[in-house]
Amino acid sequence: MPKMIVSMDEVVIKEVQITKDRTSLGRRPYNDIVIDNLAVSGEHAAIHLSGADVFLEDLNSTNGTYVNGKTIKKQQLQDGDQIEVGKYKIRFVRDAAPSQASAAAAPASPSVGSGEAVGLHARIKVLSGAALGREVPLTKVVTTVGKPGVAVAAITKRTQGFVVHHVEGGGDPTLNEIPFGSDPVPLKSGDVIELAGTQMQFLLN
Repeated sequence: MPKMIVSMDEVVIKEVQITKDRTSLGRRPYNDIVIDNLAVSGEHAAIHLSGADVFLEDLNSTNGTYVNGKTIKKQQLQDGDQIEVGKYKIRFVRDAAPSQASAAAAPASPSVGSGEAVGLHARIKVLSGAALGREVPLTKVVTTVGKPGVAVAAITKRTQGFVVHHVEGGGDPTLNEIPFGSDPVPLKSGDVIELAGTQMQFLLN
């Protein structure tokens, strides 16, 4: 199944599988892939799934859509193509299923499969705010927390454990009351993250 891997400054923010005939990308919250950045148009681009082929179409965006450094109007995507939208880079992966299967069979690879192979199961428990008491299992390679456009941090699963880093916005994020930035910081069970006034606890099973 094809997917898009969204990153900024070489930090993966989200992964989105392409399952619909049309997947929209833009700044507005109703898009399938939301990129909350002023350089991105409200409805910036669309990804069309036609059988085994995937096409990327620019929707008359203000700053354009680029594939491998060249501006495009509509283009068929090839495995490994690099899409640029504003400051964000999106890598197109044609068939994610085989890579996930191989990752699960190879515990040395930093992936969801490898994390599960070494027993790394974790969750985030919200300690304050409207979502008080809510628990979010960290099952993906990268899980983002916070509010897009306000403050966002990412928790990444690695073979040796979990790390957290600041992705975008303000909010003065802290880990156990110590500020952290874009450099990954290791997490241990019981650590408390505070982001934009909301506290959440990292719990490792």
